[in-house]
Amino acid sequence: MEEIIKIDSIDAYNKMRGIETLHPLITVIDLSKTKPMPAQTFNFGLYAIFLKELKCGELKYGRNNYDFQEGTLVFIAPGQVLGVQPNITTFQPSGWALLFHPDLIKGTSLGKKIHEYNFFSYDVNEALHLSEKERHIVLDCFTKIQYEMEQSIDKHSRTLITSNIELFLNYCTRFYDRQFVTRDHSNKGILEKFEDILNAYFTEDKSQKIGLPTVAYCASELNLSPNYFGDIIKSETGITAQEYIQTKVIDFAKERIFDHEKSISEIAYELGFNYPQHFTRLFKQKVGMSPSEYRSLN
Repeated sequence: MEEIIKIDSIDAYNKMRGIETLHPLITVIDLSKTKPMPAQTFNFGLYAIFLKELKCGELKYGRNNYDFQEGTLVFIAPGQVLGVQPNITTFQPSGWALLFHPDLIKGTSLGKKIHEYNFFSYDVNEALHLSEKERHIVLDCFTKIQYEMEQSIDKHSRTLITSNIELFLNYCTRFYDRQFVTRDHSNKGILEKFEDILNAYFTEDKSQKIGLPTVAYCASELNLSPNYFGDIIKSETGITAQEYIQTKVIDFAKERIFDHEKSISEIAYELGFNYPQHFTRLFKQKVGMSPSEYRSLN
C-alpha cells in the first residue's frame, strides 16, 4: 500500500522544498527558488494555495490530475490528500505558494469565517483562472504577507498577517464570481442538466428508492464538487441548490396531490420524505397552505 506522508507543520514543508522557515505558522514561497516536491502522496495538515505560472500536470488530487494553466490558483484545505506524479517532465516550477497552519487563524476574524470560503472544497477542474490584473493583486497580497513574515514577531504580526490573508481570500471570492459570470454559457448548461437530473429523479421513481434528491447527488451526477455546484446555482438563480431542489419537489407534489386515490401521506413517501409531517411543513412553507387545503382547490 502506498505510503501517505503527513505534512502538518510549516517547517516540515519548507525543509522539503529546501527553504528557510521565517515564521512557524506561515510561509510564502517563490516556487522558482525551491526544490520540486518529491513524487509521493501527501496528506496536508495545512491550508495551501498554489499560484502556477507555467502549464504543468505534476499534481494529482484523488484520481484526477491538476492540469494547471498559466495564472491558475488552486486551494487545498487541511485533511486533503495531494499526490505528486513520478516521471512527469516539467519545467522548473514557476509561481508562488502560500501555506498556513490552522493554528495561525484560531480566534481571529478569519478563523471564524474560513468555512465560508467554499473554494477550499472545490474539485480539480474548478480552479480559479486569473486575469493579468487579478494576478498582480494576488502577488501584491503575497508580498505584504511576506513582508510581515520577515519582520520580528511582535503583538501586531498575527493581526496583520491574518488580515492580509483574509483580504486575499476576499479578492478570490470576487474573482470566482467573475469567473462564474464569464463562463455564463457553460453555467447555463449546468443549470439545464440540473433540471434534467431532477426530472429524471422523480419520473424514474428514484425518490421512493433512495429518498429526496440531495445537492451532493446532483453535483456528483455533473462531476462537480458540491460547493462549486452550489455556488454556480446560486450565481445563476439567486437561490441555493437546496432551495432549487425543494422548489422542484413541491412542483412534483402539486401534480400528484390532485390524484385523490392516494393519501397525502402516500404522496409524501413517494416523493422521498421519511415523515409525512415534514412534507406538510415544507409544502406549507413554500405554497402558503397545507397539501390538504391545496387539494381542496380542485
